[in-house]
Amino acid sequence: MKKFMNTAETLLAESLRGFATAHADIVALHDSPVFVTRAGSPRRGKVALISGGGSGHEPLHAGFVGRGMLDAACPGQVFTSPTPDQMAAAAAAVDGGAGVLFIVKNYSGDLMNFEMGAEIAEPANATVITNDDVAVENSTYTTGRRGVAGTLVVERIVGAAAEAGADLEACRALGESVNAATRSMGVALTSCTVPAAGKPTFTLGENEMEMGVGIHGEPGRRRVALAKADEIAATMLEAIAGDLSPKPGAPLLLLANGFGGTPLMELYLMYDAAHRWCEAHGLTVARSLVGNYTTSLEMAGCSITLTQLDDEMLRHWDSPIHTAGLRWGC
Repeated sequence: MKKFMNTAETLLAESLRGFATAHADIVALHDSPVFVTRAGSPRRGKVALISGGGSGHEPLHAGFVGRGMLDAACPGQVFTSPTPDQMAAAAAAVDGGAGVLFIVKNYSGDLMNFEMGAEIAEPANATVITNDDVAVENSTYTTGRRGVAGTLVVERIVGAAAEAGADLEACRALGESVNAATRSMGVALTSCTVPAAGKPTFTLGENEMEMGVGIHGEPGRRRVALAKADEIAATMLEAIAGDLSPKPGAPLLLLANGFGGTPLMELYLMYDAAHRWCEAHGLTVARSLVGNYTTSLEMAGCSITLTQLDDEMLRHWDSPIHTAGLRWGC
């Protein structure tokens, strides 16, 4: 294992310190318990959005704290859920009097700890659970579908709505609508290595790939022979569009997300393959996003996400955003 680190035990703390120092105009880092907040929190009269999960998926979630997205993020150790006291402390720090919305990926540890955090948090709160992965119904760490790259779409659109003054119930309902309109699927070309483990999570042959892999290296639908990019994109989109059933002519967001070890050249190539597939099947791509947003340490691979947008979602997606991981209109 070759990684830039001092020790596995101090990796997260040192990484968060570097992140907060580099983006001190956007975020503030809190210790004991650890969480990241938007600089200048709380925002009075604004619904506060909080998300989090195991580290190793950067920029998810701390990289999406800022204007037009999250108010706080609670990072756990690598691939390990944060604790309830982190959620409760973050809620107290960012509550501006309009309540708190927790956005939680559908993993057993996250669900359990965020539920306990919501129970002990003092501000009024609600929860949205993301479960956009079409690869499997049940898998390691989850009950039902996993929450993956579609989580950032929910965080972005609901974050913009909160920025515009939507109340807690409106934010919750919008989050559920965006999640229901979003589907994702991933493929891995290599494994990742959790620093504390020191060895790859799984092993793939030279000409193998894991179709439907999870963001923690969980098994997917099947292990198959390496194929051409067009074939890989088609396989994922057949599953995604087959499940989502987007309306012909409806505007779609197409996200080509990297898992951390895939060059942008290849991600744009996969986006091109996905976009051409959509066009060939009468689907309208109205918004696009390409890059490493929901990663799995250094895993080589990518996921594709489709969200069927309505006018409200389009308006919020396009509004100004200023975070370390996403920025436009500012």
